[in-house]
Amino acid sequence: MDHVVYTTVYLTDIRQYEEMNRVYGEFFGKIPPARAVLGVAGLPDPPIQINAVAVRNLAEVRAISPPGYKSDEPFSPGILTHDRLFVSALPGTATVGDPAAQVDFALDRMKAVVEAAGLDLSHMVFVNPYLTATFPARVMNQHYASRFEFGNTPARATIEVSSLPGGAQIEYTGVAVRDLKQRRAVRPKNMPPSPTASPCVFAGDTLYCSAKSGFIPGPNGGVFTSTTAVQLRQTMRNQLDNLEEAEMDFCQVVSTVVYLDDLADTGAFDEVYAKYFLTELPARTTLQQIAPADRSADKEGHYPDLEQVSLIAVRRACHR
Repeated sequence: MDHVVYTTVYLTDIRQYEEMNRVYGEFFGKIPPARAVLGVAGLPDPPIQINAVAVRNLAEVRAISPPGYKSDEPFSPGILTHDRLFVSALPGTATVGDPAAQVDFALDRMKAVVEAAGLDLSHMVFVNPYLTATFPARVMNQHYASRFEFGNTPARATIEVSSLPGGAQIEYTGVAVRDLKQRRAVRPKNMPPSPTASPCVFAGDTLYCSAKSGFIPGPNGGVFTSTTAVQLRQTMRNQLDNLEEAEMDFCQVVSTVVYLDDLADTGAFDEVYAKYFLTELPARTTLQQIAPADRSADKEGHYPDLEQVSLIAVRRACHR
């Protein structure tokens, strides 16, 4: 467990946070991993699910804390490895102020951890903004975009969740690369630059790709089907565009996070998903983060996202 540098804890009842903390802390030593804790609507095996990232070499692993940080929580604000920084979600409070102030407060906390490691936000390769369903995404995007270079932002998965610790409404977690020469954004030629997210970003040989849905790109783009299986086919097409731009393939994907509108669709999702991985299946986390959406089409014939997939791939030889 000393090799674990980052975890995500999913709880179906955020009120169990303190109980989870007591048990969780028993499993880690003097340098607990960076961490995010999220309240979600459903898990395959409720009430808790934990995923993790571990490193093989502990020689250069150290905890990072911004100046003045004090906490008895069983996680480190950041964990620095030989090539990467893993940043914890440091939730703000529900009383920070208006949404814009909450976004800035949460971003400043992420920035403080990054700077304590001797880096800056330009080193970020992937960011997860987690926000409650009522939080205005437009405000979050405006303030977030101001922190990054247009067209060279980190890959990103913006995830609505049911709740966050301490009554917070927004928090950020992510990964940074120590050597900027190892950072390179990847964008398919048919996709315009974005002020908020690059499709994928390299950290050395590791490719972090933004969460994708079944959105069909283009001037008349949108989600035009009401079934999880058909939406997933378009999602995987969108991710393949990213992988091919990086001269990679699904066989190099090592990890995915699957966000379902309804866990009852897991079987239909799995049947399609498995067809894209001809040999080894990647590690995977599956969850339903909020209550199911109304699946009827709007006046323009668009349907809600029924699934999203983010992924991590590594340059390696494929065994077919």
